[in-house]
Amino acid sequence: MEKEELKSIIECLLFFSDKPLSIEKLAEIMENDNFDQIKEAVEDLQKEYELRNSGLQVLNIAQGYQICTRGEFSSWVRKLYKAQTTFQLSLPALETLSIIAYKQPVTRGEIEKIRGVDTSYVLRTLLEKKLIRISGRKKLPGRPILYATSQDFLRYFGLKDLSEIPSLEEIKPPASG
Repeated sequence: MEKEELKSIIECLLFFSDKPLSIEKLAEIMENDNFDQIKEAVEDLQKEYELRNSGLQVLNIAQGYQICTRGEFSSWVRKLYKAQTTFQLSLPALETLSIIAYKQPVTRGEIEKIRGVDTSYVLRTLLEKKLIRISGRKKLPGRPILYATSQDFLRYFGLKDLSEIPSLEEIKPPASG
């Protein structure tokens, strides 16, 4: 397959997909096991979009690639749909989501011990918004459910993977002195 044809196919797949596609998934769809060739084609697409200052970009998020609009054009997209295209999270939801992101996998009881309040409603909301997922059960009496962040969490926050979450030291406020 020629390089230009490969790029065109990848561009089409990334544009059409509603979720990020990994190099492995692209290879599977195209029945092409040359991962290096596919990765190079994706990187070429990224450069092309950047060079022509496109309103779109190829992002490496949630352990895959996806064509997205550039953030600076989000207000225009909202006007097109005449509605807000993203949802807002309440402070309790953000707090709970932060605990899950840093402590995962974590039980509801562990979250409530940190927050000091019941988190049933917030957990249900985060599950409905698909920002968290049930990752199993803890081997304790009662087998409590374990929660972890989801691929949608990575997409929502524009993260490639969990290693891009700032460390607790990076976000700790400076000591007053």
